[in-house]
Amino acid sequence: MSNIDKALKHLNRKITEREHGQAIPFDEFLNILATRPTEVVRNIFQTFHDMIHTYVGEGEDEYPDDPESINYVNYDCRRLFIENTDRPFFADRLFANRLINHIDAMKGSARQNKIYIFEGPPGSGKSTFLNNLLMKFEEYANSEAGTRYEVVWRLDRRVLARINETQVKAFMDRLSTLLDEYELGQAELMEMKNSLQRAGDFVEVSCPSHDNPLLLIPKRDRRSFFDDLFKNDEFKWKLFTDKDYDWVFQENPCTICSSLFDALIQRLPNSMDVYGMIHARPYRFNRRLGEGITVFNPGDKPTRQSVMTNELLQRKIDMLLGDSNEVKYLHSNFAKTNNGIYALMDVKSHNAERLLELHNIISEGIHKVENVEENVKSLFIALMNPEDEKTIEGFQSFTDRIEFINTPYVLDLNTEVEIYRNIFGKHIDESFLPRVLHNFARVIISTRMNTTSEALLEWIGDPTKYRLYCDENLLILKMEIFTGHIPPWLTEDDRKRLTAKRRRRIIDESELEGVTGFSGRDSIKTFSDFYSAYARKDKLITMSNLITFFTKWHREFSAMVPEGFMDSVVRHYDYTVLQEVKESLYYYNEEQIARDILNYMFAVNFESGRVEVCRYTGDKLEISEDFLSLIEGRLLGPATEEGVRLTFRRETQKEYAARTLTQDILVEGKNPRETALYESLHERYVHNLKEKVLEPFLDNVNFRRAIKDYDTEAFKTYDKRIRDDVTFLINNLCTGKYHYTQQSAKEVCVYVIDNDLARKFSS
Repeated sequence: MSNIDKALKHLNRKITEREHGQAIPFDEFLNILATRPTEVVRNIFQTFHDMIHTYVGEGEDEYPDDPESINYVNYDCRRLFIENTDRPFFADRLFANRLINHIDAMKGSARQNKIYIFEGPPGSGKSTFLNNLLMKFEEYANSEAGTRYEVVWRLDRRVLARINETQVKAFMDRLSTLLDEYELGQAELMEMKNSLQRAGDFVEVSCPSHDNPLLLIPKRDRRSFFDDLFKNDEFKWKLFTDKDYDWVFQENPCTICSSLFDALIQRLPNSMDVYGMIHARPYRFNRRLGEGITVFNPGDKPTRQSVMTNELLQRKIDMLLGDSNEVKYLHSNFAKTNNGIYALMDVKSHNAERLLELHNIISEGIHKVENVEENVKSLFIALMNPEDEKTIEGFQSFTDRIEFINTPYVLDLNTEVEIYRNIFGKHIDESFLPRVLHNFARVIISTRMNTTSEALLEWIGDPTKYRLYCDENLLILKMEIFTGHIPPWLTEDDRKRLTAKRRRRIIDESELEGVTGFSGRDSIKTFSDFYSAYARKDKLITMSNLITFFTKWHREFSAMVPEGFMDSVVRHYDYTVLQEVKESLYYYNEEQIARDILNYMFAVNFESGRVEVCRYTGDKLEISEDFLSLIEGRLLGPATEEGVRLTFRRETQKEYAARTLTQDILVEGKNPRETALYESLHERYVHNLKEKVLEPFLDNVNFRRAIKDYDTEAFKTYDKRIRDDVTFLINNLCTGKYHYTQQSAKEVCVYVIDNDLARKFSS
């Protein structure tokens, strides 16, 4: 029995701690308000905003110092949509940024009288998205971090007994007639009579609209009240100045609470007695019961009873107030989600009717219940397929209140790959040569994109200059930008021309994409076919397998994939793996590179023919055209035209004089190697050195054989220099940032050599 008692006590403690639903007096509520104002003074929109940012966090910008940044950041949505869910939803970078931007805008009071419709094609995961979103909101709202308070009235008989004695006597005289008037049973009548006679008893009236207790402070007194309550700090400044908090001073309590307040204030000589009957308790959300969250599916029929009441509670209120009929306990189903979320799963059938019913509620924030006006300040969400937009055609005043949020098929290749890993297991990576899995995702996503991009053409001009790395429609480039990555194969001029305005135009084009092509379900089925066809324990899946699958095994897919895209994917793959092999084979003398760069930064400030001692290296420099052009050849490439070199020299000198020397070094005290100019020149220098790193091995047959024989007895027979080079190369591919296995590293090195990729891209 001791173990049973222990287990029950432990369970009771955990439930009690979790279900913190006890009502507290109004003065205790004010104490919590004064201590934690940002948590207590929140409506549904601010709470929803806080929930999203709690689960998602701030996000990461890979280019934080880029002056042309558009704040297109990488948000980690796993806690919100994936962790502890029955069916995970994968939000790609485009959708995550779109969602966060809407959430931030939603927080302001000016954006609250709207319905937010998530529109996307079938198979885009809208229902999974909404179910997971509502589940996490319910979890957050019922936690300590998401707690908000609602009004609970406790009408005390002892206080109300001090009302006009004649009213009380007249009311008690009428108790004998209630049996006929209300058709009560004798036992129920006696129970009500005894209840009123027991000293200290109270009638509890919960606010069906879940009003914040702050609203029971009269509107004309709120500013002065909050001025007295809060000290002069940052929150008080925001409360009185930010649009986010307009609702605190503008909204009215529900008609039940306001009529109770008015009835009591007329009867009681001291308003403190009224506030003594006002309590606050945490607003508990329960989707299954429709409390705070209500979700309708298209097949859910409308309820016959549109007006909700509680006859027993109404009688108790009438008894306590002398049967004045001043308080009518009436409300609609909308009250249950006031300050909560009202959601329509798909705008079809009965949900189409419900959407149109929301017209006046959203625009005015008021719903008529018989002759009573009911406040409705809820977050309205709906899901819609594009073909269902006809439901709201012809209602211009309503469409102005709709905020569409696109929920298309995934357009971020990293997210597409994560979907495959989630469904088929993370071990699938072990079956692929690196980058082949992502190239499968590229082919799938290409079917979802528009083949013409005005934004890219305006920026790049002639796409053929990137024919070795990209397709003629620039879809590969666009996919990279959608993932937040600026590819290294762009020319310096094009990188400079990628302004914030151009980046924003490219990202904005995603609003019109992702509605055709492979759906989410189609892509999963197609990947399943591909993986089952080629996955082997002793052989990795290659680009050749990928091309064969789409062009020979499933020719019906060829019509969906843009013309020439498959060839471009292969060229892009060739270029990428070539760079990885070069990077892994590259030896460099960092000290010598640093001396060259520092000497060049210093020398460009002097006329040719001068002899100066570099202040950063101590080297005596004979500054001449030959000296400068030699280093510029290492920075720009030996074949660079003279005009380009001179322009680069002038720009470097200008950057050095205007910022590097005057600001970074002299004012901020930075080491010259820590400046942006040095880092830029260092990147150029190393890049050009790597371009030539494979040349000594291209025609060396032993080098290729040594790669194939690596980690075998035969490898020991090769020359020490070749063994060292091959070992260095394989180790860097496996232990560096590329995550190759030994088998995949050997295969990709042989692939680079056999296809003569170094010469192909050097031309």
